Amino acid sequence: MSQLPPLLWLQAFESAARTLSFTAAGNELGVTQAAISQRIRLLEDRVGQKLFVRHARSLTLTPAGQAWLPSIHDAFARISEGTSEVFGVTSEQPVTLRSTPVIQQSWLAPRLIQLHRQCPHISLRLVSAIWPDDFGPEGADIEIRYGRGEWSGVEMWPLGNEQLLPVCSPDIARTLTSPSDLAGHTLLHAVGFGVGWPGWLQTAGVAHLEPHCHALTCDNQVITLALASQSGGVALTHRRLLEQRDDLVAPFSISVPSEERFWLVRPSRRQVSEDAEVVWQWLQKAI
Repeated sequence: MSQLPPLLWLQAFESAARTLSFTAAGNELGVTQAAISQRIRLLEDRVGQKLFVRHARSLTLTPAGQAWLPSIHDAFARISEGTSEVFGVTSEQPVTLRSTPVIQQSWLAPRLIQLHRQCPHISLRLVSAIWPDDFGPEGADIEIRYGRGEWSGVEMWPLGNEQLLPVCSPDIARTLTSPSDLAGHTLLHAVGFGVGWPGWLQTAGVAHLEPHCHALTCDNQVITLALASQSGGVALTHRRLLEQRDDLVAPFSISVPSEERFWLVRPSRRQVSEDAEVVWQWLQKAI
């Protein structure tokens, strides 16, 4: 057993050999392309032969890689079969749903309450993710991702177009009658979004205003919305995230469209449990 390479290296090889893409393998295993490349390099060093031919924009298997791949497929299949034989397959396993905290709080929570009332037999497990690298098919049955939908190895369902607009507490809203009134206020920035305050200010015709505002930058929208609700500034957020918030108001009707959106995502190659399929279909209708 000590002669065998680490399981993570073998997983990286199997996924990359099947998809012929380090990027796709990374998406499938929930790690970065660089992590897959490193694991493959370590594996090649261990076995003493190259397993892939790396071209400018593609991969091919070497003869050694082609000869070894069937054995790796068989090994993983036997592990899966043996696990089922010993421990059985039960429908009582929870459906794992991964999303960002802000989606969980502002959009997902009320819908899951309705789902639980209609399907109380389904057990759910919620997992939080903030950064793109936190996502990936490994470990989750369903995800709610934000982006342009440029992911491989997954099935996707868009949750609709997105519009971003400023929000704040009712106290601050009373001081804002036009976008120019934002001068002197604190603009709350959430990093990681394609559209931010500069885009909205330009749409509102007050692009010159940003240097006259204070700035506070956070790594997620949960914090910016919490600060905004407590009169800590004005946040920019997605219109859909205001559905269940009575502590925030939109002082202006001006919104800016985003090419990014929220997506329901699930692995395209994984066998789907009956409960996971119910949740997937239910969330599509709960938009």
